[in-house]
Amino acid sequence: MEPTTSDVAAFVAAITDDRRRADADLLVALMTEVTGHPAVLWGTSIIGFGSRHYRYESGREGDTVTVGFSPRKAQTVLYLTGELEDYADLLGALGKHSTGKSCLYLKRVDQADPAALRAIVQRSYDAARAHP
Repeated sequence: MEPTTSDVAAFVAAITDDRRRADADLLVALMTEVTGHPAVLWGTSIIGFGSRHYRYESGREGDTVTVGFSPRKAQTVLYLTGELEDYADLLGALGKHSTGKSCLYLKRVDQADPAALRAIVQRSYDAARAHP
């Protein structure tokens, strides 16, 4: 996955679903505020804030977003650092969601508890910066 020079505002404006577009606007504002980084489009559909280099024990390495999300058709996916167990104390307060290994899936970002969502983004960003 590579950062691009594509216009994030144009990408968000092109989201046809009004709710998904509003959710993307909300997350762009929140993640910009928490991280202090501008939104950058990675690949064709991930909006990221900051970047970090990773290296697995297997030797595989690369670059990825420090924190980011993708406004997918069925739900919005948040890409977090660490395992979702690292956020267990906050997920209950978040509201309706589902999880993957280090992805958080929200059908309605606007219905998530704002304080829990902010705390999750902050914790993920801090974890990424602490463990490059």
